[in-house]
Amino acid sequence: MSLTYDLDQMDMAVSHILKHTKSKTLLFYGEMGAGKTTLIRSLVEALGAEESASSPTFSLVNEYHSPQGPIYHFDFYRINSEAEALDMGIEDYLDNPAWKFIEWPQKISGLLDENDQKVEISIKTQELRMLTLC
Repeated sequence: MSLTYDLDQMDMAVSHILKHTKSKTLLFYGEMGAGKTTLIRSLVEALGAEESASSPTFSLVNEYHSPQGPIYHFDFYRINSEAEALDMGIEDYLDNPAWKFIEWPQKISGLLDENDQKVEISIKTQELRMLTLC
């Protein structure tokens, strides 16, 4: 299921994801600069988080508080193996029923469930993106 959106239409992309997702664990695929963090920031806001989302590139995970409970945002760009994710306790997070947004999930593919929602973002133009839920 795909949607093409302009960067000014982020609300439309967020609504599309929340309406059609099959899981609270969302796996974000896309090249560097495709807008994964920007989209996650908008999702965190739409879910009513008290704080603004930012990239957890160096900390690996950020936690946000919302009326629905915690929201976890992971960025595995800088890890070199699944062992690093295991060392930081990823299994406990994955077992938690909270919302989980994971950037660069291909780095921990062996730890993920086949029922997690894949979200692919591709760059069409400088301002236009295509979002595909797989």
